[in-house]
Amino acid sequence: MNDVEMTPAPVLELRGLCKGYNPGQPNEITVLHDATLTVQRGEVVALVAPSGAGKSTLLHIAGLLDQPDTGTVRIAGEDMSDLSDRRRTAVRRDKVGFIYQFHHLLPEFTAAENIILPQLAAGAPRKQAQDRAEDLLARVGLSARAGHRPAAMSGGEQQRVAFCRALANGPALLLADEPTGNLDPTTSDTVFDALMGLVRDTGLSALIATHNLALAARMDRTLRLDTGTLSEG
Repeated sequence: MNDVEMTPAPVLELRGLCKGYNPGQPNEITVLHDATLTVQRGEVVALVAPSGAGKSTLLHIAGLLDQPDTGTVRIAGEDMSDLSDRRRTAVRRDKVGFIYQFHHLLPEFTAAENIILPQLAAGAPRKQAQDRAEDLLARVGLSARAGHRPAAMSGGEQQRVAFCRALANGPALLLADEPTGNLDPTTSDTVFDALMGLVRDTGLSALIATHNLALAARMDRTLRLDTGTLSEG
């Protein structure tokens, strides 16, 4: 076996992504221009960009929620370009975890149930899903909150539950869009510590968009997105 065969593929590889809106019109907008990046296995990469620079668009394309005009997306070595909608949905469910600025927990379900539900949707047995939810909640210090609904939890607690939900199906890749942006500085640090603990403990690869340069400095490396172009930061 040669060295190329032994080298694992990056968990995420974006090549030459271009994305615009209103093509050919006076109000045409170019959001991404030849954007290229890789995230290796176990690597945590910060994505820093000013508001409106296209970081959410890039994350949506990386997570198969949107399609580029040109360019390729590969997840765990698999080219996503020509997949059917059904296969793209399966990849999102099984290989990608999403975290947003707002937790988006289901209000009528408890913390544990919010983590159990995506596992059941993926076909996991109920007992296995319950055990997984309890383990994840314990890792972020929320075992005592397992039976609480979101309204009975603080903002930081809700976001930690959202982290657990994103990891529920054991994804290879975590995509996070300003995951602490809705929290005060003290809570933000605590919640980010919990997120990094989960990521490091599980060997997960992550691309995390943030405005917080102090948080970005704690990741393995930083990419900057400006005027649609990515560069090492």
